[in-house]
Amino acid sequence: MRIKNSFIPVEGVGATTERRMWENDIREWDEFRQERAPGVGATTASRIESFIDEATERLDDRDAPFFDRAFPSGERWRLYEDFRDGACFFDIETTGLSHERDRVTTVSFHRDGETTTLVQGRDLSAATLREQFREADLLVTFNGTRFDVPFLETSFGMEIDTPHLDLMYPCRTLGLTGGLKPIENELGIDRDGPDITGRDAVRLWHEYERGDERALERLVSYNRDDTVNLRTLADEVAGRLHRETVPDGDDPIGTTLGRR
Repeated sequence: MRIKNSFIPVEGVGATTERRMWENDIREWDEFRQERAPGVGATTASRIESFIDEATERLDDRDAPFFDRAFPSGERWRLYEDFRDGACFFDIETTGLSHERDRVTTVSFHRDGETTTLVQGRDLSAATLREQFREADLLVTFNGTRFDVPFLETSFGMEIDTPHLDLMYPCRTLGLTGGLKPIENELGIDRDGPDITGRDAVRLWHEYERGDERALERLVSYNRDDTVNLRTLADEVAGRLHRETVPDGDDPIGTTLGRR
């Protein structure tokens, strides 16, 4: 689903009204005409027209923050298709769960098919993190709202305000619960690197600090796999949500991510 297929950011337009519009072949902004919108009053229709006028310009300018603010939190997955090419998939590893007491050890970023990993004591700093985030239209994480983002903000004294799609929540909408790896297993998403856990990641960092470079290699491989698989998961989740949202499995943009 593309942003231009959505009317739900408009005040007075809920899921039922939006679905009715789709069912009546008003499938994107260019197809909206007030006289053809069943169940839409004059005031709401005027709001839709005003939204379309502004949103069209914002989309042309690739203004992701505008749409991040406009969409209800449960519908922000709809930003993904339009900003997928500028999305940054990222994941952190730490020495523990407390962003007040523990340290960030590695941070991996996956964008445009390339993966970059920053390592504590080498190239991980507030400046290098800001550089990665600055280039992104959209951040994609799993549980990053509660863990990765606040951990980085506390540890490096920074504010991360890039629009953020936390896949944990759309996964829950689809009935996919638990951590990232169990969800990957349920969906058949494979990993290339070592089969280790978050607890193993802490142990590997401590082994690296004691001089074992191979431990760092395994940790980095694990961290990088997380970010690469986030893209695969995002594609699958967005495709599934599209097929569940659009009536009768119809596809207003002619394709779905999950069928590519």
